[in-house]
Amino acid sequence: MSEGHRLTAAPATPEAAGSPALLLIAHGSRDARHAATVAALVERVRALRPGLEVATAYLDHCAPRIPRVAARLAEADASAVAVPLLLNRAFHAKHDIPAALRACGSALPVADVLGPSPLLLAALDRRLAEAGLDLGSPAVRARTGVVLAAAGSSDPAADAATRAAAAEWRRTRGWAGVEVAYASAAGPRVPDAVAALRRAGAAEVAVSPYLLAPGRLPDRIAEAAADSADLLADVLGSAPEVATLLLARYDRARRAVTAAPALTA
Repeated sequence: MSEGHRLTAAPATPEAAGSPALLLIAHGSRDARHAATVAALVERVRALRPGLEVATAYLDHCAPRIPRVAARLAEADASAVAVPLLLNRAFHAKHDIPAALRACGSALPVADVLGPSPLLLAALDRRLAEAGLDLGSPAVRARTGVVLAAAGSSDPAADAATRAAAAEWRRTRGWAGVEVAYASAAGPRVPDAVAALRRAGAAEVAVSPYLLAPGRLPDRIAEAAADSADLLADVLGSAPEVATLLLARYDRARRAVTAAPALTA
C-alpha cells in the first residue's frame, strides 16, 4: 500500500479474510474519549480492508489488555501482527509493548510505529482545514505559522523525529514557519512557540496537536492555544490518513514475516 496522499479503500478479497489479524495496540487512558477514538479508528480500518480481522488491546487504563487479547488469539490458533498506535519510536514502542508481549508468552511480530510518514502530514493538513484554515491558498500558508504540539518524550530520538516532521511539513507546504512545542517533558510550551512564530513575522498562528486521541495532554494544549493562538486544530484521531497508515504498517510487517522463511530456506 502506498503511503502517498491518495487514499484508496482496499478491495474486499478472499486474501484479506485469510490474512493474519491486525492487533492494534493503543496506550490507553482514563479519559473515555481515548477509547472512543480508537474504536472509531478501528471501524475506519475495517471499512478500508473488508474481511480483515482487527482486534484492539491496551497497554494501560483501558480494557482489554494485551495478555487477554494475546491469549484469545492463541486459543483460536490465529496468527496476528501487532501494530502500535504510536507516532514515534520512544519508550512505549521500544520497551513497553515488547515487554508486555513477552510477559504473556506471545511472539507476535510487531510493526513499525506510524511516524514518520507523509500521511501524518496529510492528516495534520486535514485537521487544520477542518478548523477553518484555507490550505488551498499559497498566500494563506505563507503568512501562517504553525505550532506542531506534541506530547514530548524523554527519548531524544523521538523528539528529533518530531522536529524532523515539523521541518518537512514546512518545506512541503510553504508555511511561514513551524515550531515544535511539548505538552509534557521539557519545553518549549505552546505559548513559547506561538510567540516565536509571531516574532518571526507570522501574521496568523495555528496550533496543530501531533497527538492521536483526546485526553489530558490535548486538553492542556487546547487551553494554552486559547490564550495565545488564532486557531486550534483537532487531534489526528480517526482521520482516514491514519487508518490508511495503520494498514501500510501492517502490510509491511506481514510481508516481512512471509518473506523470512524464504530467506532462510
